[in-house]
Formats: sequence, structure tokens, C-alpha cells
Amino acid sequence: MLNDGDKGVVLQRDRQTYGIAPHLPCGIVTPATLRKIADVAEKYNVPMVKVTSAARIALLGIKEDDVDPIWDELEMDPGNVVGICVRSIKACPGTTFCKRGQLDSLEVGRQLDEKYHGMALPGKMKIGVSGCPNQCGETSFKDIGLVGTPKGWRVYVGGNGGTNPRIGETLAQRIETDQAVALVGKIIDYYRANAKPKERMGRMIERLGLDHMEEALGLGSDA
Repeated sequence: MLNDGDKGVVLQRDRQTYGIAPHLPCGIVTPATLRKIADVAEKYNVPMVKVTSAARIALLGIKEDDVDPIWDELEMDPGNVVGICVRSIKACPGTTFCKRGQLDSLEVGRQLDEKYHGMALPGKMKIGVSGCPNQCGETSFKDIGLVGTPKGWRVYVGGNGGTNPRIGETLAQRIETDQAVALVGKIIDYYRANAKPKERMGRMIERLGLDHMEEALGLGSDA
């Protein structure tokens, strides 16, 4: 029997079958990829194909013997659905298509996904990027969240869902795109240096204080 994370699988409720979710950076997928996923699911009689909250397409109820052949035919990397790492970077369409978009959330999301998806950290991390304050990327509930405004990016830290949900706190606002991307890297470095094992960003902030992070990152009170 495979364990969660082995070969990108998650053991299902029946304790006999598995789910996989190929990595789709920022949820963007081509028609050709959709056809391939559908063809493979049909070939191996996958009982459920589901769009996930992390903007992936999960194949659920897979037999153990079919896991390797399915991955071989998909020719896609697994999404990091489990593990102590950066699990997902969720981004809305932003200025690429949305009439309400203020900033290019998809481009920023792609940059962050390429650099951080799957990165090992003290605890699991989710990142969200929204192109406007409507926050269709559910940004305030992410460990790190970027929100586009007419005056630049607003950066949140410490949000999470779960049994003890937490809304993120504003760390910086009115900053340019390159500054926001660089700040994400600094936040992740700070988290790696200060978090306890399996401690989420928000709990670390509650323990140390947001002012501790601001001071360490060189941010003033009017950032």
C-alpha cells in the first residue's frame, strides 16, 4: 500500500484506492491537456474527476496498479497536495481577462509558482494572488496573499482555513510588482528561520507578533 505523498497519491476513504492531482500552475490548462486527462481517466475507468479548491483536476478512486501507468501517460508533474511545503499558488485571471482586474495576478502567480511550488518549509503553506480587492483568489485566507489595487499590491500574511481559521494581516501595501515578488521571498525566508515544526504562518505571527516580522524585514509602520 502506498502512503500519502508517494508517487503523488492520496489514499482515499475506502483505504484501497488513491487520488492524484497533476500540477496545473495557477489553474491554467490547455484544451490538449484537458483531452489527455479525460482520455486517461476514461481508459483506466477512473470513477471521479474533480476540479479542486486549489485549481487542480483530481483523478479519484484509482487502483494501486494503475497509478504508475496513469502518470506515465499523463506526462505531468504531481501537484503538492500533501506534505510540509508550499502546496499551491492560487491566482485569479486579473488584468489578463477580468474587467475588474487592477494588476496582473496571473503573471505574478506564475512567477511565484515557478519559484516556490513544492518548496520544503517548516509547515505547509498556501499562497494566493488576486488582481483586485474582490479577492476571488481567497487571498486573505492564505499564508501569504497579494491583492492588486489601483495604487499597487497589498500583501497579507498569516491567513489560513482549517479548524481554526484565521484572516491574514496587512504587512505592506501600495508596492510595485517587483517589490511584492521580492517581499514574498523575504517572508518565506523569515518563516523558514522562525517557525516551529508544522507551525503555520499565522500561529507563528501570534507567537512572535507581526511587529517582529516587520522589524526583521525592514518594514516601517507605514509600509
